[in-house]
Amino acid sequence: MAEILSPSARRGVLLVLSSPSGAGKSTISRMLLKSDDGIEMSVSATTRPMRPGEVDGRDYHFVDTPRFEAMVAGGEFLEWAHVFDRRYGTPRAPVEAVLAQGRDVLFDIDWQGTQQLHAKMRDDLVRVFILPPSMEELARRLNARGTDSPEVIAGRMNRAAAEISHWAEYDYVLINDDAERCLAEVRSILAAERVRRARRTGLVDFVRSLIG
Repeated sequence: MAEILSPSARRGVLLVLSSPSGAGKSTISRMLLKSDDGIEMSVSATTRPMRPGEVDGRDYHFVDTPRFEAMVAGGEFLEWAHVFDRRYGTPRAPVEAVLAQGRDVLFDIDWQGTQQLHAKMRDDLVRVFILPPSMEELARRLNARGTDSPEVIAGRMNRAAAEISHWAEYDYVLINDDAERCLAEVRSILAAERVRRARRTGLVDFVRSLIG
């Protein structure tokens, strides 16, 4: 008798969290990774130099510019962009391998990267946009970091409205007025998406075995 796949077998989820700077996507990402061992952070390739303490393959895949351009030409990226004269991109092969194992991949990226992912992986993609409770609170959070100059903060605030204007392109929109509550909402979304019928790779054979 042929082996029947477990009804719980599934293909993984690509979970994107996007927000304007200061709205909390990086904080929520860290909290999610710490609380859920079924999801891992996407590791990007980059042409920027390795910084002290970084590990190739863990923090980034460090490549030179000719290699990066060859990867672009070969269609090896799910998404890529120029950022401050450096190149960053998400290699397709490692992501596909993780999804096939039934594990999920987390992306902390902006709306432009999300659009590229949607064009190539829409059946696996779940897009979550995180809003601040107000623009005043967003400015307060950016100032509270104590890491940016007033000029940099002003630039981030100027870009925030343009970034927020893409909210309707996302599947879910959350308001981060409390990090723990926002994390709970993200976890609820992920839990529901993991059991969608289309992602249950063993379900067809299992049902056939039930009804003969």
